Amino acid sequence: MAETMNVQIRETRGKRRARRQREAGFIPGVLYGHGEQTVSLSLPAEQIDAAIRHGSRLVNLSGAVTQQAFIRELQWNTWGTQILHVDLTRVSAHEKVEVRVPVELRGEAPGVKQGGVVEQPIHELEIECEATAIPEKIGVNINHLEFDRAITVADLVLPPTVRVLEDPTAVVVQCTAPAEMVEEEGTGETAEPELIGRKKAEGEEEE
Repeated sequence: MAETMNVQIRETRGKRRARRQREAGFIPGVLYGHGEQTVSLSLPAEQIDAAIRHGSRLVNLSGAVTQQAFIRELQWNTWGTQILHVDLTRVSAHEKVEVRVPVELRGEAPGVKQGGVVEQPIHELEIECEATAIPEKIGVNINHLEFDRAITVADLVLPPTVRVLEDPTAVVVQCTAPAEMVEEEGTGETAEPELIGRKKAEGEEEE
């Protein structure tokens, strides 16, 4: 579901004025795309925060601009606690966009009861889909994940309008032996190496 944002035209420029805007509860941003003129905007910080919190990338702009837009990029402060700037692109109803979405594991892997541990190498996937149908997350069912088995990108069950832009063979989640078990299996007794320059036993001939 698209969030609604009441935007204003931003006439001022410069870091100092942008800082004053943020202190007043607004985030500077730009809207571009579709061959139209780039527009500088001020967006309410609380509405931007709500969109990010809800995982919404598609927004409905109202006020100075009435249009659907896609949150293309966010600029954060050094600590990742405050949004400093927002890049928006114009989108149409069925336009396709590329976006990264989180991966969520669902269920319990039977391989855990067999002594394995679940590992998730991929926590986000880059996908392509219609701007109006961006999923909040990609759910991966692991109820059938046995020990020493893996689920790859090619194994994922996706909505018909979603295409994953990742290597199909990449492992999303797997159930493997615990690290300590692997280390123990790799540790074995080895023959003691012969010491170089040892004293020869009595009666032993020189080579």
